[in-house]
Amino acid sequence: QVQLLESGGGSVQAGGSLRLSCAASGFSYSVYAMGWFRQAPGQAREGVATIDTDGRTNYGDSVKGRFTISRDNTKNTLYLQMSSLKPEDTAMYYCARHAAYGFRWHLLRFGDANYWGQGTQVTVSS
Repeated sequence: QVQLLESGGGSVQAGGSLRLSCAASGFSYSVYAMGWFRQAPGQAREGVATIDTDGRTNYGDSVKGRFTISRDNTKNTLYLQMSSLKPEDTAMYYCARHAAYGFRWHLLRFGDANYWGQGTQVTVSS
């Protein structure tokens, strides 16, 4: 069955860095677009970044220039390198798989995902 397992979250001070990982299993990882989303308490789920099967990336405006999404198809793993972290980046971060084989992930829409990880908490203190 499809499994997405995030790791790498933690607590850092503003300006610090973290790298999140998402280990995928149970499906043909290389043929699906993947993404990172986040949700802070009391707020809607927000698209952070997505990466298509050909490596094309898309970022939310709030993280452009600070976060980098990447994928390793040999390890079935998705990454999110986060730098220059801000307190407003504090949230639960979720890895997600696009619902459709081979499709591009447009507009960071979380409704396009059909599998989610359990999340990893990122807390940034000022």
